[in-house]
Amino acid sequence: MATTPSVTRSTDAAEIEALHRLVLQSLDDDQAVETVSIPLAGKSTIADHMVIASGRSTRQVASMAQKLAERIKAECGRSPRIEGLPTADWVLIDAGDVIVHLFRPEVRSFYNLERMWSFGDAPAPTAGETPAH
Repeated sequence: MATTPSVTRSTDAAEIEALHRLVLQSLDDDQAVETVSIPLAGKSTIADHMVIASGRSTRQVASMAQKLAERIKAECGRSPRIEGLPTADWVLIDAGDVIVHLFRPEVRSFYNLERMWSFGDAPAPTAGETPAH
């Protein structure tokens, strides 16, 4: 069974935050809807940040994903893994330290990742908010 190599993760906090800012700025530039960032550092080993956003259509979701992957490669020298691009209902972009989920609104509502990834008794974050530590 072949395994896919994992995306490189960084231990440099400044590099991680620069990647996180790049992701948020790219999604904002592409008019993503209800962007939420969930800090995972110290709570999970999969990444330091999880960003969840919606697009208005499969076409917008696919376009945002492709542009984001290109920007990450150009500005950070990383080649993020992308899953779900052909249907673009839910696209996962794994950039190592930042994992991005892009959804069509009804698919996002069905899976409700914000609630799944809220830690402790804290309510799920709302658009534009980050959950309390």
